[in-house]
Amino acid sequence: MLNATFAYIDEAIQELELVRWPTRQQAVRLSAVVLAFTLVSSAAFGVVDFILSSVVRFLLSLAF
Repeated sequence: MLNATFAYIDEAIQELELVRWPTRQQAVRLSAVVLAFTLVSSAAFGVVDFILSSVVRFLLSLAF
């Protein structure tokens, strides 16, 4: 059991050595893209939430 664990860890390390890691510039650029997408999608969801809550509030005001 212990040998299987060490073999797994050894194979995982070997696989990590084969990974083509991004350069610093690529990592910064991709992080900026992710951040921009997150901000834009958050704003879009906020607008949709505001519109839907206004519609629900209006419909509830008609009921009472």
